Amino acid sequence: MIYYMAVFAPLIAFLLAGLLGKKLGDAFSQVVTCAGVILAAMISVKLFFSVVLGMSPVTLPVTDWISSGDFEAAWVLRLDQLAVIMMCVVNIVSACVHVYSVGYMHHDEAKSRFMAYLSLFTFAMLMLVTSDNLLQLFFGWEGVGLASYLLIGFWYHKPSANAASVKAFLVNRVGDLGLTLGIMTAFVIFGSIQFDDIFGAAASKSTEMFTFFGYQFHALTVLCLLLFVGAVGKSAQLGLHTWLPDAMEGPTPVSALIHAATMVTAGVFLVARFSPVFEFAPDALMVVCLFGAVTAFVAATIGMTQFDIKRVIAYSTMSQLGYMFFALGVSAYSAAMFHLVTHAFFKALLFLGAGSVIHAMSNEQDMRKMGGIWKLIPFTYVVMWIGSLALAGIPFFAGYYSKDLILESAWASHSPVAHFAYWMGIAAAIMTAFYSWRLLIMTFHGKPRADHHVMDHVHESPPVMTVPLAILAVGALFSGALLYGGFAGVPTEVTAVPVESSPLIDKAAFFGKSIFVMPQNDSVAHAHHVEAWVKNLPTAMGVIGIFLAWLAYSKIPAIPAFFVRVFRPLHTLFFHKWFFDEIYDALIVKPTVALGKGLWIGGDKALIDGLGPDGFAALSRKIGQIVSKFQSGYVYQYAFVMMIGLLALVSWIAYVTGILNFN
Repeated sequence: MIYYMAVFAPLIAFLLAGLLGKKLGDAFSQVVTCAGVILAAMISVKLFFSVVLGMSPVTLPVTDWISSGDFEAAWVLRLDQLAVIMMCVVNIVSACVHVYSVGYMHHDEAKSRFMAYLSLFTFAMLMLVTSDNLLQLFFGWEGVGLASYLLIGFWYHKPSANAASVKAFLVNRVGDLGLTLGIMTAFVIFGSIQFDDIFGAAASKSTEMFTFFGYQFHALTVLCLLLFVGAVGKSAQLGLHTWLPDAMEGPTPVSALIHAATMVTAGVFLVARFSPVFEFAPDALMVVCLFGAVTAFVAATIGMTQFDIKRVIAYSTMSQLGYMFFALGVSAYSAAMFHLVTHAFFKALLFLGAGSVIHAMSNEQDMRKMGGIWKLIPFTYVVMWIGSLALAGIPFFAGYYSKDLILESAWASHSPVAHFAYWMGIAAAIMTAFYSWRLLIMTFHGKPRADHHVMDHVHESPPVMTVPLAILAVGALFSGALLYGGFAGVPTEVTAVPVESSPLIDKAAFFGKSIFVMPQNDSVAHAHHVEAWVKNLPTAMGVIGIFLAWLAYSKIPAIPAFFVRVFRPLHTLFFHKWFFDEIYDALIVKPTVALGKGLWIGGDKALIDGLGPDGFAALSRKIGQIVSKFQSGYVYQYAFVMMIGLLALVSWIAYVTGILNFN
């Protein structure tokens, strides 16, 4: 029974805060939501020891959900190794965000509503990761989308927040359409949406073809690509990423919860969960790898030019998600999950640290108006350093272990696409280190650029905000070293195993049967044996990036302006985010609006309403106007009309009876 609370405690907290928050007060809502998520986090850690380390996955039935003819979908909690790892990440980070929000939202008038939304979001994410079938996963998937819409637009009095929440909702609907079609495709191929049925039959369906409009398609490739479209939207990969930076309009704890450990990692989890299917769709894996590699590079170029402290961190999230996806694309599922875990700690730390800076700077987010504050908020300064070192992949912080494992796995795959991903990752690594230290230097060092009224009020955050930062800092420091063996395995000599002998093997005892990889695709095992320069190059790039940022923003401050002037077209491209928003606006938004207006004005109003209700109304009005002219009040006019009417009536009767014959 206690294991159920790891999922349902946040839901209970949401219901209590949402229904009783106004009556019992903000303090009640804060206590009950924090307690619910902390309880869920503690149970998740217990599950980690029993399920992951003890290799004892469990399945907990909740209720019979849908039964229609031969179709049945039960509500079951699938607590295997992959799900429990995600539960630990979601609940621990969410608990830190909940407690942090008590201090950060202290002056807000709707604290109960905010805390309730956070717990709803957490429950929806837990439903997603513990799903046992595609319909249950879709329920959690859409619940996360709804909760993110509410949280991003929490400050609904701001037009920008409303626009950002709508944008996030609509862009994700594009990806969700792909997921919906993927669920239908899975049912067509396998006759079931249960994970065990799908995964067990994947090998037997590996050669099945799809006929669509007379063309033949590989069935599993179609399925995987459709599922990946859903992942692209939720995890902000290139093309459907434009909602991510705009989502910074929500309160900073929302940014940490959505962009660090939960919503944006749902796509990574989805692909990892369907590893038994993706392994038999190599073309789909290649697409995943390419998307991830290009996303990591493009996002890093944008992050170098932004000035909003939260947007810089948001683009770093998009870039790191790119790393995770190209790891998935080279079958390094455990490496992708490893980076997901370490990234959750250091990225939540960076977002909440940025919130501490914003809190200290009287809600200022522009780094050009900061500087010279490191002595005034020393604790925040230290944790931002820890988060940045982990993000840059500097030994021996958490990101060093997971990011390097991804790059080594990509190189070890020995395919052109994987090597392309490696070099894109190397380029992104140097840019990541550069913009991370650009953020640190512009925010904390140099002369103060804020006015004296702001500087007079700069102060360290209260303990209710710094304690969660300290917990996340511990994760950013030690999670990589502690978990490396479980996610990466131990170095062994790798020999080729014929596919015929064992089409699927367990990735590692750490994951049990929750992740599968074909023997010849086991890039993580091969990663231990790559050349020394492959292992050392990412660290060297990180150090070079840090040095270049120090040189440009501390030692020789004229360098950035010089480069902007010399490489203005390139800087303009990066600063305007590769013009994705402008291109979408020109190619999609404006034509759609014009088409809508045309159909509304020309079609609905002019044609349908014009010939329909409006036309009949106008005709009736004209007839009424004509008839009303006969109501003059003169007796002789009434007598004349009566005579005309009588004459017409007699003539019609005579014509009908044949008395008159006009022929």
